[in-house]
Amino acid sequence: MHLTKEEERLLESDTPATRKAMELLVELGDIYGAEEMVEIESAQASGISYKSIGDPGVEFLEGFAEEGAEVSVTTFANPAGMDFEQYEEMGVSEEFAEKQRRIRDALKEMGITLSFTCTPYLAGNLPHRGQHVAWAESSAVSFVNSVVGAKTNREGGPSALAAAITGRTPKHGLHLEENRRPTHRIDVDVDLDDQSEFAALGSWAGRIVEDGKPYFTGIDAATTDELKALGAAMAASGAVALHFVEGVTTDMEPPEHVDSATFGAGEREEEHAKLNDGEDPELVVIGCPHCSPEEIADVAEAVEGETLESDLWVCTSGAVKTWADRNGHTETIEAAGGQVLADTCNVVSPIEELGYETSATDSAKAANYLPGFGNQQVVFDDKRSLVEGVIEDE
Repeated sequence: MHLTKEEERLLESDTPATRKAMELLVELGDIYGAEEMVEIESAQASGISYKSIGDPGVEFLEGFAEEGAEVSVTTFANPAGMDFEQYEEMGVSEEFAEKQRRIRDALKEMGITLSFTCTPYLAGNLPHRGQHVAWAESSAVSFVNSVVGAKTNREGGPSALAAAITGRTPKHGLHLEENRRPTHRIDVDVDLDDQSEFAALGSWAGRIVEDGKPYFTGIDAATTDELKALGAAMAASGAVALHFVEGVTTDMEPPEHVDSATFGAGEREEEHAKLNDGEDPELVVIGCPHCSPEEIADVAEAVEGETLESDLWVCTSGAVKTWADRNGHTETIEAAGGQVLADTCNVVSPIEELGYETSATDSAKAANYLPGFGNQQVVFDDKRSLVEGVIEDE
């Protein structure tokens, strides 16, 4: 790999963490056949929840901070395993909380923005089209590549942190324009009536294309939240990091001579059935990926003046929660018996230790992960139906 003089300087740095970060990136570049590095504008660090990384991860982050690790570009942190201000209300143990706070403190020492969100583009880290970034969380990678039009590979936690420290990453994969072409065509032959149906489409498509780059036709329009749900689902059931929606995210012509498939009413019904394996949820969770202000407002409208018979988590970033607080949505949801949680979600929290066995969600990403990662049975439906289904009868 060709290195610039600055990159050679980083490789020989007197700061151990900087030197180790550059050594890791050079090794990865050699593995992937990169000819050079590319400078990045921002990074997103994953592997933040104590549930995910355990004691070895805590010790690694603290050790890296002690060795002088300091980020050189804007770097946002992925969700933690708890809401730092409401972890007791969640039922999280003090032992877990103490380890999670140690992770937070190490990140702060490295200069990482304590955003704790999987939707950094809704919380202040929004690249522009064509910029190179190094993001790690799968749904955020999909959104920033596909909807925003920036360029990133699906980084691992260590490589994203190394990129954040050095301000560069090996130039390979989706950083190269020739690798940003559709590999599959999916014709949508059914109306998608709500966000959960975009999620179901994504879950179905991800299993078909695996790590390919699907091009969707037949979607006339989509909101930011619907596109967020579509990409998150494909990244969970498959490993899709880039997709195209004709007339919505791209003006390119439909690809020819690629594998194709059709998503119709039958496929939609079958996918909904596949994502459902439970009933009578003790917990309803909205916000995987993290909720936008519009999603929180929708939930608040649904529960206003009502009383819930099951627990409700509305998960979002600290930034978006501030807006929800100011607009009175948090107060409305709490009055019904729900919680608006920042910093975390049901996937990375220790949900299996909190007494829940069945969770309800409108997220196909969560529905794919929760059975194995949270020991949960899952009820999958649109958010309005889920919330209204746990309102107490008068």
